[in-house]
Amino acid sequence: MAQADGAPAEAQRCTALQGQVIDHAKVTSSALVMGGAGLEETKLPAEMTHRLPAFCRVQIEDKPSADSDVRIEVWLPVSGWNGKFRGQGNGGFAGNIDYPGLAAAVAEGYASGGTDTGHVGGLPNFALGHPEKVKDFGWRAVHDMTVQSKAVATAFYAKPVAHSYFTACSDGGREALMEVERFPQDYDGVLAGAPAYNWSGLLSGGAAGEQRMHASAASEITVAQLPVIAKAALAACDAKDGLADGILSDPAHCGFDPATLVCKEGQADGCLTQPQVATLRGFYSAKVDASGKTILPGSVPGAEDAPGGWDTWVAGDKALGIFYSQGYFRNFVYEKPDWQLASFDLSRDWKLATDKTGADLNSTSTAIQPFLSRGKLILYHGWADPAIPALGTVDYYNGVVSTVGKTAAETSTRLYMVPGMLHCGGGPGATVFGQAEYGPRGDAQHDVFTALEQWVESGTAPGALVATKLGGEKTAPKPVMTRPLCLYPQVPVYKGGDASSAGSFACVAGK
Repeated sequence: MAQADGAPAEAQRCTALQGQVIDHAKVTSSALVMGGAGLEETKLPAEMTHRLPAFCRVQIEDKPSADSDVRIEVWLPVSGWNGKFRGQGNGGFAGNIDYPGLAAAVAEGYASGGTDTGHVGGLPNFALGHPEKVKDFGWRAVHDMTVQSKAVATAFYAKPVAHSYFTACSDGGREALMEVERFPQDYDGVLAGAPAYNWSGLLSGGAAGEQRMHASAASEITVAQLPVIAKAALAACDAKDGLADGILSDPAHCGFDPATLVCKEGQADGCLTQPQVATLRGFYSAKVDASGKTILPGSVPGAEDAPGGWDTWVAGDKALGIFYSQGYFRNFVYEKPDWQLASFDLSRDWKLATDKTGADLNSTSTAIQPFLSRGKLILYHGWADPAIPALGTVDYYNGVVSTVGKTAAETSTRLYMVPGMLHCGGGPGATVFGQAEYGPRGDAQHDVFTALEQWVESGTAPGALVATKLGGEKTAPKPVMTRPLCLYPQVPVYKGGDASSAGSFACVAGK
């Protein structure tokens, strides 16, 4: 990594970090980056590198076990540091450092760190025969990244970090809750989106759904049929929030019955066969074991035909649901690369998966009083998420309330359920509210991360927020609609006026 010319004092402070040892980790490279030079391997877009300030790029090799090889990077702005640290999480099976998140963080004045969690690439085969790497992926690498990043920042700036934040979605949401559960001192504020916290239950339930889908050609739902399903769901539920607009505000109480789609005699289009209806009902229903215990909540109706939704995650032989479930059982659970989904048994395999991997991958404990006594947690989830059932996050939040008590939960926890949002973003609803770790920061009313910061640093608790839907050209999108993000369990209901304005909606108690 080439060091830029100029700024000799800052360059010296940066290179002085070279060789620093922190527990079982070592700084392997530290150099000043100016003008975004030397970042080609990060594959950051040019418009992002051009906005980067001068920063010290620190690369760390972390080896918490003999079979560990965790890569960590810490980016430290040379000037204008706001005194804070922002940890960046991962998605999927991880395997990469979130460079866009690091770049955006330093541009906003944060010191920031990220990790590949101990393997390179997003395939699950890293786990095959490597239980220590499963630990790194599950919880160890993010904690190590946090500790080491803050130590490096303290050494570089000659003063400790004032406030620490973590933000991520999906697997990163699971990482966030793992930090909250296991290491309550690591962060002051945590923003966890669509958390895959019940990893073994999620992928067991997902395997059951995909197994039913592909049991036979007759049971498969095609991408071409998704608009038929979406139209029927909207017909049953859309107007219940006072406005028929293609967005379900409270899909958990929709009441849509897939049986209404069964083909009548002689009908060939615009309907589903009985086996297809059974498949669809399976996706909407909770996955339970032989004793009736819920393993995974069902999905809720809405936005089945949205691009990047069911067409990507559910329908077809190349659905991501198959990739994740099959990859997990092949590599983490059975350790047999030729294991097939057809042999899956929900009760048996969920128990096996939980017994073998749950301790390292599941962050299901709601006994998070140690974190809530000092920090703030904001959860969010898109109601139309096709990858991780939104009701799972509702269950987690309700579990926290039950475990720590209503007063403690209201003092330190928030949940926002986002109507019409897919997995972490996108969909027909208003789905931009500052949740992306590399999204633009703004005022606390429109930016959930700023709301989290204000809650931590000034005690101003967030209430209802405002989300925005962007439209127009991709290079210059413009707001076309705003909607309230209500504090769960409230939901937005149309009260009259401009349907494109958040002010025309009220947050009311859900059913």
